[in-house]
Amino acid sequence: MSVDEANQSGSLMEIVYPGDTNSQGTLFGGHALSLMDRLAFIVASRFTRMPVVTACSEKVEFRSPVKEGELVELTGTVVDVGRTSLRIRIEMHREDLLTGDRSICTTGEFVMVAVDAAGRPSPIAR
Repeated sequence: MSVDEANQSGSLMEIVYPGDTNSQGTLFGGHALSLMDRLAFIVASRFTRMPVVTACSEKVEFRSPVKEGELVELTGTVVDVGRTSLRIRIEMHREDLLTGDRSICTTGEFVMVAVDAAGRPSPIAR
């Protein structure tokens, strides 16, 4: 795998603690979005080696709940690069650490924009 290929993806893992859950005892959607945005930022930053900001999140689908105590593993991949922006696809899997049961629970795409020191969109040097 080349350095460029390695910088097109990334991952993040976290246990779902009680403070991360809603009244149903499952992962709060806002926390899931925060984790997804965080990984999109990491992947975009490593890919561009420039400051980036989130422009939008799209096509976010909450497919199944994640229970307190389960592990979430997120993977992010660059799927498209424009002049100043790039699209990152994020997949979140849930895993029961005691049984090994694992399934995809949330997917989405995040558009990140490279910016200059003044916060204006800046061409991605690739």
